[in-house]
Amino acid sequence: FDPAGPLADDAFAARAAAIRDRIDRTVDGDDARRALSVMLLAVEKTLRTNLHLPRRYGLALRLDPTLVVRPDLPEVPFGLFFVHGLGFDGFHLRFRDIARGGVRVVRPSGPEQLAAETDRLYDEVYGLAFAQQLKNKDIPEGGAKAVIVSGPEVTVARAFKGFADGLLDLLVADPQGRVLDRYGRPETLYLGPDENITPDLIEWVVARAARRGHPLAAAFMSSKPGAGINHKEYGVTSEGVTVFLEVALKVIGIDPRAQDFTVKITGGPDGDVAGNEIKILHREYGSHARVVGIADGSGSAEDPDGLDHAELLRLVARSEAIACFDPAKLGPRGRVVPVDAPDGVRARNTLHNRVVADVFVPAGGRPQTIHAGNWRDYLLADGRPSSRVIVEGANLFLTPEARKHLGEAGVLVLKDSSANKCGVICSSFEITASHLLTQQEFLAHKARFVREVIARLHSLARAEAELLFRERARNPALLLPEVSVRLSKAMMRAQDAIDGVFDGLDADDRALAD
Repeated sequence: FDPAGPLADDAFAARAAAIRDRIDRTVDGDDARRALSVMLLAVEKTLRTNLHLPRRYGLALRLDPTLVVRPDLPEVPFGLFFVHGLGFDGFHLRFRDIARGGVRVVRPSGPEQLAAETDRLYDEVYGLAFAQQLKNKDIPEGGAKAVIVSGPEVTVARAFKGFADGLLDLLVADPQGRVLDRYGRPETLYLGPDENITPDLIEWVVARAARRGHPLAAAFMSSKPGAGINHKEYGVTSEGVTVFLEVALKVIGIDPRAQDFTVKITGGPDGDVAGNEIKILHREYGSHARVVGIADGSGSAEDPDGLDHAELLRLVARSEAIACFDPAKLGPRGRVVPVDAPDGVRARNTLHNRVVADVFVPAGGRPQTIHAGNWRDYLLADGRPSSRVIVEGANLFLTPEARKHLGEAGVLVLKDSSANKCGVICSSFEITASHLLTQQEFLAHKARFVREVIARLHSLARAEAELLFRERARNPALLLPEVSVRLSKAMMRAQDAIDGVFDGLDADDRALAD
């Protein structure tokens, strides 16, 4: 990759073979030989790097995704990027050439958690991107995701900006030719916001892409607060979550517009999905919706008679965490427990299991919180689940094994790739508009565009929710998550088949496809 004198492929292969032979002959210890061999393999699998750019903010690599092939992973990704910077590491992984998914920054609180999060970084980004692939069935793009782990001393902004700039190093042609391309074709990534990505960072990365000469800078990231549809402002993910929640409640015999029901939530009033879910529940169902428990990073609040709606809405409006809930607004059986209270961590970490409700909406929290080893904690002493419905507003809060066991225990689990799909659908509409309209044109039509997009989200969410329960009624032995996965795979197979032949269709068939 040295632009002043790159090795030809044959010379590189010979040099690599010689190094591999030397490792095998001279290095003692299996671990040392394996480490050096994998380092060499990583160089062989690198297709593009910013190593020779003088003003880089991290080492960025476009990798051949076959670098990481394991029998426990269901599919080899289409593309893989890695960026290592001062105090952060991040992967971007996608399952199709044109793919969409969010960027999240994980900030561990100490060295032990940092080591654990770094160790699972690839597994997390792979799992999130694969879930996104299943989720993206309603749009042309495949699934993608980016996860950045930063050290406790590194700000979210610094980690995100370094990572994004590393991607731009490999996506935007260097005028001096210092980034050699062994992939052989241009690539376009479409990013979106996820955990810890704020509107100012979204605006920064779009402006940065424009300054770097990205040909589609406005489309580089979605959820823009100006010429875009910001997810937190419009609550697009939660709009879909609520549709799934309503359909599920009706299935268990509750009409949420005429009868009281209870909800517990992980994720705070200051979060995107949880905060907007609180607002939408109040908007759609008023006093019939009783939020009986909320847990977030700050602590927890619970009240079997329902947490005060006005106080919850105040927290949402002020972007404050649940620990800021005014205790004076609690009922006689309610309590607020900050995470730094003597019992605070336990109260927060067990709320989703302990508190009894009709519906649980995980709208925040770390992946794999409920897994094969602890799913029984969701059951009460008499064996009944602590909620009859789980609507996954957050990605991967439950593992596949936990979904299966809880489904067999009688819980209707609406999987993340169905329940929270509306955010990415909205992003697809936004970026399509960014391709077609100038910023001024978009802003001129934004109000109407947003109304029509949200109406479309409701329609797509309701169609899938009702289909899932219809298929379950036809075959009661099938659990809802399995129906959801089968639906996604069927739609993706159809899309891939159409993509494979579309360019060769005659005029009549193309008109039919349109």
